[in-house]
Amino acid sequence: MSPRPVAETEIQRILALVPWIVGHPGTTKDAIARRFGISVAQLERDLALVCMIGVPPYSPGDYLDVEEGPQGEVTIRMADTFRRPLRLSPAEGLALLAAGRALLAVPGSDPDGPLATALGKLERALGVPDLVVEVARPPHLDAVRDAVARHERVEIDYWSAGRDELATRRIDPAVVFFALGAWYVGAYCHRAGAERMFRVDRIRALRPTGERFTPPETRLGPGEVYSPAPGDARVTLRLAPAAAWVAEHHPTESVTERPDGHLDVVLTVSERGWLERLLLRLGDDAAVLEPPQWRDAAAEAARRVLARYTGGPDEPRIRGRRAEG
Repeated sequence: MSPRPVAETEIQRILALVPWIVGHPGTTKDAIARRFGISVAQLERDLALVCMIGVPPYSPGDYLDVEEGPQGEVTIRMADTFRRPLRLSPAEGLALLAAGRALLAVPGSDPDGPLATALGKLERALGVPDLVVEVARPPHLDAVRDAVARHERVEIDYWSAGRDELATRRIDPAVVFFALGAWYVGAYCHRAGAERMFRVDRIRALRPTGERFTPPETRLGPGEVYSPAPGDARVTLRLAPAAAWVAEHHPTESVTERPDGHLDVVLTVSERGWLERLLLRLGDDAAVLEPPQWRDAAAEAARRVLARYTGGPDEPRIRGRRAEG
């Protein structure tokens, strides 16, 4: 699996982790993991990455120093380079302030900790004390969070983008997190008989069942918005430079850059409908190389859409915003 799809989420989490641990030295790994809603194993992987954060010339004194005590206590010490004051332009300072405010929305961030204190100083230096950065809150977010906290099974009406289907599901919600610009809930889905990830903004209705469940050991975690199944199709796309963003925003198994600047990207696709919408959006900037039976997916989808406007044999004709029939 390519590291690209999870890099943004990992960076957000690490940027929230580091200042909190710096401000709370000696906190155990168990306590840190609980605060940030991740497993101890994930925390250990994050701390391994923290040890690689440094600046040129990358001598031993130019990296962050992570120490672990005999009982799992964690302390992060800053390299001297990171203690030097930065000289930012007003535009750079405003961008840093906005990004920092967004980071405070990451679960586990301390609204009164070192990051918040530093941002307060930056606000005063920039003269913009009223800057507010808000992360969109879908209608059922609070209800989902409450169900997670209470270990309560809920029934949801959920729209699946991949299948373009509205279905009722009973789920045992385990974790809620913000990643890649949206809120997600990881849950056991009784309809699928397996763990699934749901976008909270696609929940059309939510009803408590009054039933409680015992949270099982789960592999779901913040940032894991898609886990390919063994039977999911592997699709190879050739992307023009203008479509390179696809490799950054969608789960990929490999990304190969060609001499002409195009990318050959292998995507894991669970629903053909999702791929068709992506191809229609990309137009001439994308072509399916493999598998052969999917090479005409964009053309077939375009014909179906056109039929709805021209009155094909199996489609109602669309005029303006209303459909006949």
